[in-house]
Amino acid sequence: MNTRCEDFFPSRRRLVDEYLAEVTGGESLSDITEAVRYSLLAGGKRLRPLLLMAAAEAAGADSARFLPVACGLEMIHAYSLIHDDLPAMDDDDYRRGRLACHKVFGEAKAILAGDALLAWAFEVMLGQGGVPQDVLVKTVKEIAFCAGPEGMVGGQTIDIEAEQTAGKNLSLEELQKMHRAKTGALFRAAVLAGGMLAGAPDGQLAALKDYAGNFGLAFQITDDILDVTGDPAAMGKKAGSDARKNKITYVSAFGLEQAEKLARAHVGKAVLALAVFDGEAGYLRFLAENLIARKN
Repeated sequence: MNTRCEDFFPSRRRLVDEYLAEVTGGESLSDITEAVRYSLLAGGKRLRPLLLMAAAEAAGADSARFLPVACGLEMIHAYSLIHDDLPAMDDDDYRRGRLACHKVFGEAKAILAGDALLAWAFEVMLGQGGVPQDVLVKTVKEIAFCAGPEGMVGGQTIDIEAEQTAGKNLSLEELQKMHRAKTGALFRAAVLAGGMLAGAPDGQLAALKDYAGNFGLAFQITDDILDVTGDPAAMGKKAGSDARKNKITYVSAFGLEQAEKLARAHVGKAVLALAVFDGEAGYLRFLAENLIARKN
């Protein structure tokens, strides 16, 4: 990590953690907030808010200004993880090195905690100040689209249907369609939101969209690779879960070597998309290049 990144990412991660703790720390009608905070404040990479802030920096803005939208994105991500871990979904007992929300609070409260986070996220994002109202509305609408049936939820649905169909195989094109939505859509929302809030011109927004699409695919492919080769202690969950659930992954479909080649190719395309920023997108470049070496 270069010197700038050494300072930027830890400092921005701290800001995100502090803001999330503050915004969820008040009095509550019920104890559902306990389940919310258990999952939301459990650490993690905070990659989506970091991507938003890195994109805002590339477009010439002080990214610390956009904490409400950045943290709203993290709340959406946290809701999706709570629901993903449920027995009816991916049925995982552990998340980030400790028991999943439903294993601690029960399935009903875990579902409600996810519901609360999704609604709360939009309340937090719409509290964003310092940007024109029409820009904020357009940004939050983009995030809602990416989180919904044409984005994350739609991609998750395709994944479940594929898992439930015995002997089903997916082509590379079909796998990418699924993962551009399931995994990539929220990355696209993060990167575009950073650019939109910072007032990036259309050419830069197009480049950010291209970057995000390739980043999302590279992230998913490396995720599939880590499920086979990763250290459970570093990942915070058991390895090999994809094979146990008969999930169709880049590794199961194309083999480990080809999956690694695909990941590197998409990282290269993501970095290439940043050329329009004339060297001002170092944080985004670092996040993409770091995907190949990541451990969790």
